[in-house]
Amino acid sequence: MLDIRFIRDHGDAVKTAMANRNADTDIDAVLALDDRRRAILAEAEELKAERNRVSKSIGQMIKEGGDPEAVKAQVREMGDKISAFDEQLREIDAQLRESLLYIPNMPSESTPVGKDENDNPVVRTFGEKKSFDFEPQAHWDLGEALGLFDFERGAKIAGSGFPLFTGKGARLERALIQFMLDLHTEEHGYTEIAPPFLCNETAMTGTGQLPKFAEDMYTIPVDGLYPIPTAEVPVTNLYGNEILDQALPILHAAYTPCFRREAGAAGKDTRGLLRVHQFDKVELVKFTTPETSAEEHEKLTADAEKVLQKLGLHYRTIELCTGDLGFSAAKCYDIELWAPAQDKWLEVSSC
Repeated sequence: MLDIRFIRDHGDAVKTAMANRNADTDIDAVLALDDRRRAILAEAEELKAERNRVSKSIGQMIKEGGDPEAVKAQVREMGDKISAFDEQLREIDAQLRESLLYIPNMPSESTPVGKDENDNPVVRTFGEKKSFDFEPQAHWDLGEALGLFDFERGAKIAGSGFPLFTGKGARLERALIQFMLDLHTEEHGYTEIAPPFLCNETAMTGTGQLPKFAEDMYTIPVDGLYPIPTAEVPVTNLYGNEILDQALPILHAAYTPCFRREAGAAGKDTRGLLRVHQFDKVELVKFTTPETSAEEHEKLTADAEKVLQKLGLHYRTIELCTGDLGFSAAKCYDIELWAPAQDKWLEVSSC
């Protein structure tokens, strides 16, 4: 969440950034709300000071034999006005916080300005597209033919979008997870974390999932918990409200299942394992200083790419432009694999 003081001091820059993001955010309305809050706060503080001054005069008035009742009534009236101001401030604070939670992050100065995914530059490519002397089959056809997964039975248990891996498919899923964790912990210096698969509202808000993407979240209302959409949520919140005195950066890798309603997937390709509601993911998170964050981000992206290089998969890395940037991101790379049967690139990692 952007600090209101930052928005106040850099209003024009924030407006430009939001315009570059194509963000539907009224910064002027937020600043107007902030101005109103500050005006009420100043008036309330002035009235409190006046009440204190008048209250102190009551004792002196009594000593001098005067009647303090009129002054006491004045103090009570001031107290009522102060209570009204405090109530207004509580309401405005809630409105202001809600407004700030819907403002996306400021893009990095190095993030390319662009309108949408068509403006995302390709940073690098690994390998070449394979040529076939037959028509390639899609993974959903191959997987079911080889008995790797069973979408029909998965849907019978939980509905569409919940894949059921079977036999060698389940083993392959487990092996890939183990391969990634071993690679990142043994070669890249990450410490493995096995976090909770449920998070509270504070954690979800801290990483930008709430309130903006509430419709994409599964919820457990009776406990106030959410099945995580990504391990980024619990791992990023690991050191919340702490001041770290240990050496930075801290590198963590975590495997978790992830759960997403994909409420905005209408009209998009949801066949096979695309845009499912439950999927497995190995997440990489670094805790570092602002001064070294750009360098560590590049290293993290390289660590993610190393997985695909070792698997010998043809991929490309693109840099997201401002108009395609995720809500919480200042800078982001997407790693995409080439899917020959679909004749298009598929995102497999976002860094």
